Formats: sequence, structure tokens, C-alpha cells
Amino acid sequence: AQSIRLARPQGLTIPVIWNSSGYDSPEALALMDGLVDIYLPDIKYYDSARSLRYSGAADYFVVASQAVKLMYLQAGPAQFDGSILKRGVVIRHLVLPGGRDDSIAIVEWIADNLDINDIVLSLMSQYTPCYKTADYPEINRRLTSLEYNRVMRRVEALDFPHAYCQQKSSAREEYVPEFDLEGV
Repeated sequence: AQSIRLARPQGLTIPVIWNSSGYDSPEALALMDGLVDIYLPDIKYYDSARSLRYSGAADYFVVASQAVKLMYLQAGPAQFDGSILKRGVVIRHLVLPGGRDDSIAIVEWIADNLDINDIVLSLMSQYTPCYKTADYPEINRRLTSLEYNRVMRRVEALDFPHAYCQQKSSAREEYVPEFDLEGV
């Protein structure tokens, strides 16, 4: 087997950003060590039954939580130039209908396992049912304000200094891109 070593282009002054579902292998992350400035992983689910049902991956949280820890080891603490993030990890979490307890477990895991002063949390409310959600009646609806507000209150109680909570009004169909696979 041949070893691959990627190199960062010399003189690169803009940050390299890795946008990820969070379901990254340690081997893939090892290849990116030293190349990525900002990691943008999702942490979608805490509960393995939910991740199996909606994404076919019962091990999602085990894989994603380890990946996020590796990303943090590589990128280090969040570094800002004014209000611009230059380096670090931005963990995104989309609150799903009926998933309030799962979302709270995720933000509590983050607070218990990472230094909340060193990461950025992006809590999202933009869930819009589409595609095959009719096959899953429990998520074939919009997120309620009560569900989202409870998760936001937990984030506030944990005192995340770099938490961005999306406005509930962003859950509108005009914000959902067309997924017609044209050009793929």
C-alpha cells in the first residue's frame, strides 16, 4: 500500500475549512492533520436508535464524537480576528422535531467533553420536512418553538461563550436548495 501525504499550498493565507457530517474516520482525519484551519462538523444524533432510523448508522454518535475530538486536537482552540474565526471547530447541531432530549444530550456531551471556551456551537432551527420525511411521521413536521427554546435554554444554562442560535424563522422552504442532482 502506498502512503499518501497531502501538503498545504505554500503562501496560502485564507483558512481551509472542512465541512463535514461528523461521520469521519480517524484515518481520513489523519490525512488532513495540518491542512485544515476550521472544521465544521455536524453532530446530528446522540441516540443510536434515532441515527439508525434516520441515517442507517447506529454508531453515528460514537464515530462523530470521536471525530470531533480529533478535529479539536488538530485545529486547537477557537481563534478569532475580531469577529472572524481564523482557526478552530464549529460544531453544528440541527434540532429535529421530537428530538429535544437528544439535542440536550448532545450539548451536554459537548460541555462535558470539550472546553466550551475553545469551540463554537451553532444551534440550528431550520429543519424543513422534505424528500422522504413522509415515511417518518414523527419528523414530518416543523420544529416547534417550545422544542427549540428548551434546547436554547440548556445552551444558555451551560454558558457557551461562542454559541450561535439560529432564528426560528429560518425554517422556510425558500432557504432549502433544489436537490435535483443536476450537474452531478
